[in-house]
Amino acid sequence: MGKKRVFEIPFVGLKPGIHEFVFELDEKFFVEKGAQDFLHPKVIVNMTLEKNTGFIILNFSIGGKAEVTCDRCGNSLNINLWDEFKMLVKLVENPEEMNEQEEDPDVFYISRNESHLSLEDWLYEFSMLSVPMQKMCSPEEMGGPQCNNEVLQKLKEMEAKHQDNNFNSLWKGLDKFKDN
Repeated sequence: MGKKRVFEIPFVGLKPGIHEFVFELDEKFFVEKGAQDFLHPKVIVNMTLEKNTGFIILNFSIGGKAEVTCDRCGNSLNINLWDEFKMLVKLVENPEEMNEQEEDPDVFYISRNESHLSLEDWLYEFSMLSVPMQKMCSPEEMGGPQCNNEVLQKLKEMEAKHQDNNFNSLWKGLDKFKDN
């Protein structure tokens, strides 16, 4: 089976009801897609497909680990990935037109003549969305052995300098009223 076919489900041959699938995504998968947000990912996606007449409901459950760069100190940080997503896939005669008009990102249209459902783009998108926007050491770990203490010290100095400048400029205009 080709590498792209691994992420395709031949749903036409499936009986109506719920079917479970598991996908393991590694660094190769993300490098091919151009992801640069993390290193050494080990992502496991548990997906249930509920086949009905005229539509399919997909439930994605993302789990795993990845190595990211801490936004605060710049050192490597291991994070847990976790999230859940739901997609509704409808079978229609004019999928291109319907997809252009659809405003809900959780609804997707495919042709009634399709026999396979490609999940590769959704697996990538949902995995990327499971990475936290802010990637920082927890407050308990901050300043610990894995943090870059040089960077943290520089940030404290810059913050103190910025606060002094803001404090002075805030009251600067009021100085002329002191003598009145």
